Amino acid sequence: MEPGNDTQISEFVLLGLSEEPELQPLIFGLFLSMYLITVFGNLLLILAISSDSHLHTPMYFFLANLSSVDICFTSTTIPKMLWNIQVQGKTITYAGCINQIFFFSVFGFLENLLLMVMAYDRFVAICHPLHYTVIMNRQLCGLLVLVSWIISVLNSLLQSLMLLQLSFCTGMEIPHFFCEINQVVGHACSDTFLNDMVIYFGIVVLGCPPVAGVFYSYSKIVSSICRISSAQGKYKAFSTCASHLSVVSLFYCTVLGVYLSSAVTQSSHASAVVSVMYTVVTPMLNPFIYSLRNRDIKRALKRIIRVPMMYVPIVLRLKKCP
Repeated sequence: MEPGNDTQISEFVLLGLSEEPELQPLIFGLFLSMYLITVFGNLLLILAISSDSHLHTPMYFFLANLSSVDICFTSTTIPKMLWNIQVQGKTITYAGCINQIFFFSVFGFLENLLLMVMAYDRFVAICHPLHYTVIMNRQLCGLLVLVSWIISVLNSLLQSLMLLQLSFCTGMEIPHFFCEINQVVGHACSDTFLNDMVIYFGIVVLGCPPVAGVFYSYSKIVSSICRISSAQGKYKAFSTCASHLSVVSLFYCTVLGVYLSSAVTQSSHASAVVSVMYTVVTPMLNPFIYSLRNRDIKRALKRIIRVPMMYVPIVLRLKKCP
């Protein structure tokens, strides 16, 4: 521990979603299934985009990055939860908790920023179609992703370093299935004023602008679509951003639902249950949303599935003639 800490602590206790022993196998099977679907679904989406030259465009470049973030986002929490259920334990080391908070914050903020970048891409494609290839060039796309990474890492690093300055009481129990930063800070024994300010600063300065950017982009998109005269033109324009709009709605509605439910019920356990929606369910559904509503993705997936199978020689046993 750092010199500023007056209490030595080596591990925390994660209470999980339920303390009922008979429910643990059900929870393990359910979350293992969702995790495998999330990983393989997003990997398949990344493979489809990388293998099809027609999908090497800014929109699918951002989508591949979003799928990678979704895999990492769920991998920061679910494997540890499954391991604890398997070994019938609830502990996580102090270092493991800090690392989990850091990476969870990195990929959570990064997903938020990528959704804003993808909304900007759709805004340029629909509102400025003639200048799309000039504006959304490779350099800008790479720069947008790089800046998103830098902002997310710096913000998470600041929060983690501030967390290291806190002291904790021994035997601290976290009513969650992962180390959620608000829960950890709220159970600290020392003054958490600066930590709360850093958390609120990250939400207001780094969280709200991407949300505002998404709403602004789609307000302009809707305005542009309404000015299109033909119904077919409106449908074609809307179809290019329907999948992203569905993902944005799912992500922000679930995150908002978590904070509203925690504010209304004042129950940490209820907040943990609801948080499953944006930590597990949303990353799992994203590949299905993009593949089911996008003909280009479906065509690329069919091409992967229809890869020529390797022929295995079959040896026939001939009966000996008498």
